[in-house]
Amino acid sequence: MGKRRYEGSCHCGRVRFAVSSELARVTVCNCSMCTKKGFLHLIVPPADFELLAGEADLSTYTFNTGVARHRFCRVCGVHPFYTPRSDPDQVDVNARCLAGVDAEALPKVAFDGQHWEAAMARRARSPA
Repeated sequence: MGKRRYEGSCHCGRVRFAVSSELARVTVCNCSMCTKKGFLHLIVPPADFELLAGEADLSTYTFNTGVARHRFCRVCGVHPFYTPRSDPDQVDVNARCLAGVDAEALPKVAFDGQHWEAAMARRARSPA
């Protein structure tokens, strides 16, 4: 199963994007932000992400370390993608925002965002 191009958007459709990915798995994080947003993480290199429309409709929320840049549509409030603290040089796409994808059927891996530092240390020690 190779990379495929998927398009996605926020709820109102003002923010639209495309991403190239294998969709082999998504990550479910239990931190307060991801739990409240219902985010299913698909982290991709910037070269595999394209913002098609809506740059002017995006707002950004940061907190704590300020590394993560949570992007959301200022009109409908949906968070289609963001810059993650775990991988600030990547784009983290919300798989729930991809058109034609049954996000619930995707294989999932858990990330313990409630204990972020310990989880990142474990991730660094484990093979890819």
